[in-house]
Amino acid sequence: MANTRRFFLQSAALAAASAPTGAQAPPPALVQAPKVKFGKVEISRIVLGMNPFYGVSHFNSILSTVMREWYTTARIVEVMQRCAAHGINCYQAVASSRCVADYERFRAEGGHMHLVVQTVADPDEVVKVMSPLAIYHAGEYTDDAWRAGEMNVVREYCKRVRQTGAMVGVGSHIPEVIAMIEDAGWDVDFYAACVYNRRRTPEEFRRLLGGELPEMASEVYLQDDPPRMYKVLRQTPKPCFAFKVLAAGRVRSPEAAFKLAFDSLKPTDCVFVGMFPRVKDEIKENAEIASRLLRVS
Repeated sequence: MANTRRFFLQSAALAAASAPTGAQAPPPALVQAPKVKFGKVEISRIVLGMNPFYGVSHFNSILSTVMREWYTTARIVEVMQRCAAHGINCYQAVASSRCVADYERFRAEGGHMHLVVQTVADPDEVVKVMSPLAIYHAGEYTDDAWRAGEMNVVREYCKRVRQTGAMVGVGSHIPEVIAMIEDAGWDVDFYAACVYNRRRTPEEFRRLLGGELPEMASEVYLQDDPPRMYKVLRQTPKPCFAFKVLAAGRVRSPEAAFKLAFDSLKPTDCVFVGMFPRVKDEIKENAEIASRLLRVS
């Protein structure tokens, strides 16, 4: 009986201690990604990248398949909502029917992000369907034009984008391409630059590697590449978006890679970051790293 009474008194004391004494404490505020002015709006310095959503891992076909199968429309919308909750308010989209449909689902559920669209599609149609903040000539096509000596095609496309009222940009994986456009004084508002040069030719690789040619040459990430691209991006007063700062998941320390990026870029620059939070909460981790590195409380 004494043990029963003692148990009852202990249980009552615990219940009293845990009972609410008034209004419930609010949940802790989520860390917010830092912002910067871009055009007429403020956008997060971490911009949500779309590649993982659609199985573009830039690693191998197995990871690409896993991403594609995991990322249903519902999961894409959930990740976008979680990004928005952390202040990530800009999305690097692509002008494809699936991307448009998924973003519209996000909007139908109350979401909103500024869109920076990479494409070579008719800019009038892109603006009509997606209402983007900005459009940039997709880097793969820019680099093809560079190799073919047809950069006039890229410049004419930029002129067409300018007529739509959207901000105008050019993407590339090759530092010399952006340097050339900047030196030539093109009428563009920004650049989107891969910090790893994925577009080297076989001849360039053979010169670098003593005659050797690597497997999957389009997915070779050299450690000395980022400083070369960052140097070009620092030399232009135009805002820049750096991408592949994590080497498509190859770097050992995301924080070190983000630190290199933010230390190397201008205060007006941002990074595109694809996220695949299947194993860990990359959204929260990325927002916290950016906030810590940029000293935003």
